[in-house]
Amino acid sequence: MASPEDIDPDSHIVGVYYVESGLGLWRAGVEIAKEESIGTWTELTTMTQRVVERLAAKVYKVDGEKRLVWVAYPLELFDLDYGGIPNLLSIVAGNLFGLSALENVRLIDLKIPREVARHFPGPKFGMEGVRGLVGSEMGVPHLGTIIKPKVGLSPRETAQVAYEAAIGGVDFVKDDETLTNQPFCPLEERLSHVMEKLDQVREETGRTVLYAVNITAQHEAMMELADRAIEQGANMLMVDVLTAGFSALQSLAEDPSIRLPIHVHRAMHAAMTRNPRHGIHMLVLAKLVRLAGGDQLHTGTAAGKMEKEAAEVRKIDDFLRGEWNGLKTVFPVASGGIHPGIVEENIRLLGPDLVINAGGGIHGHPMGVRAGARAMRQAIEAAIKGIPVEEYAKTHEELRVALEKWGKKYA
Repeated sequence: MASPEDIDPDSHIVGVYYVESGLGLWRAGVEIAKEESIGTWTELTTMTQRVVERLAAKVYKVDGEKRLVWVAYPLELFDLDYGGIPNLLSIVAGNLFGLSALENVRLIDLKIPREVARHFPGPKFGMEGVRGLVGSEMGVPHLGTIIKPKVGLSPRETAQVAYEAAIGGVDFVKDDETLTNQPFCPLEERLSHVMEKLDQVREETGRTVLYAVNITAQHEAMMELADRAIEQGANMLMVDVLTAGFSALQSLAEDPSIRLPIHVHRAMHAAMTRNPRHGIHMLVLAKLVRLAGGDQLHTGTAAGKMEKEAAEVRKIDDFLRGEWNGLKTVFPVASGGIHPGIVEENIRLLGPDLVINAGGGIHGHPMGVRAGARAMRQAIEAAIKGIPVEEYAKTHEELRVALEKWGKKYA
């Protein structure tokens, strides 16, 4: 056992775990520390005191009321230059989830010192850099949209939807996470048509709208798609970080020839984050995305959720927007079931420096995509000005029609 005074935070990565075990918290924590550093199920004739002193993980704190255990892993245990995030996860979130002595265990936080962070690229642009590309001010949310339907549109149809949304006022357009380079909508052709339409928007309005083209693929193919996207004039890339892997994101961020912001989708995250008693907290994934170089990250919405759930999303967003180990910030993205009626509550709960991303809440507007984007923009304006959305809708038709359809209930 160790005490907090024994642990140098600059020379350890600390995992904070929620644990349910009949062993009690201290013994359960020791099982985690053994499994993920130098231990196994039986005594070893090959073990030396030198190995124990240098590489053993240590339990140094427990919270019985909250069922939390703090485990400190010495930095020498990690291969940060070559193993990177895969090696890090293999240690702090590896076999421990299968230990029979633990009924439930959840990694809820990672304390990562600056010495570790310097081995990773971090975001190239960050929130401030993305705002610089668009020309927006701090304190006003970006408005984004996902092309809908998710799949099935041709490249030209996709581009026309993007145009209507952009003319209506969005700052950011993204592919759905399921769309990459399928035959019905090839990536290069889709990108070419979309960028042509967004150039038209710039000529007509003076506004720059970003398009996150989804290049998620096998590693070599993904890097090739990134190069081809750049040749086609892309101004943003998108990656499904959990299906492609953190190393895929890091490869994009570290490549000096890729000078574009990276939008990070979190498809599959709920397999790890949804169970409050077992798995990995979204805050941990957010920290890894920031290390690996994501510039925007989906973190969830707050409207319509219980107070505790909303507070957890806010905590993640505040982390992404705050100072951390000298790395640039990450633009948090609120997405999923958003429509004009719940914009005000999301901004109130999550803060104004975020991307409000709406799919059906724009494309399902009775007056069409352009009107849907305008209604979302009007809802943002109302929230920033402190005007109740119902009051603002009296003089803004698109917003009024949206409220008549969806009200203020969470989808």
